[in-house]
Amino acid sequence: MKNKEDFRGLSLEELQEKLEAVYEESDNLQIQKATHQLTNPLRIREVRKEIARLKTYIRQFELGINSTNE
Repeated sequence: MKNKEDFRGLSLEELQEKLEAVYEESDNLQIQKATHQLTNPLRIREVRKEIARLKTYIRQFELGINSTNE
């Protein structure tokens, strides 16, 4: 699982690339779930949270909000 610190300091383009990669992983997990080949069902939850976290950082970046005070 990614920590908040893993996404700090990344540019908007890097965040969007990571988001695309996580979406792709999510799609693959859903396919595995549908075909009963999923070995770690909890990974779906982790990926959903990671997507939400990345979207939050992207939105903060767009608004110019600095989240380094946490």
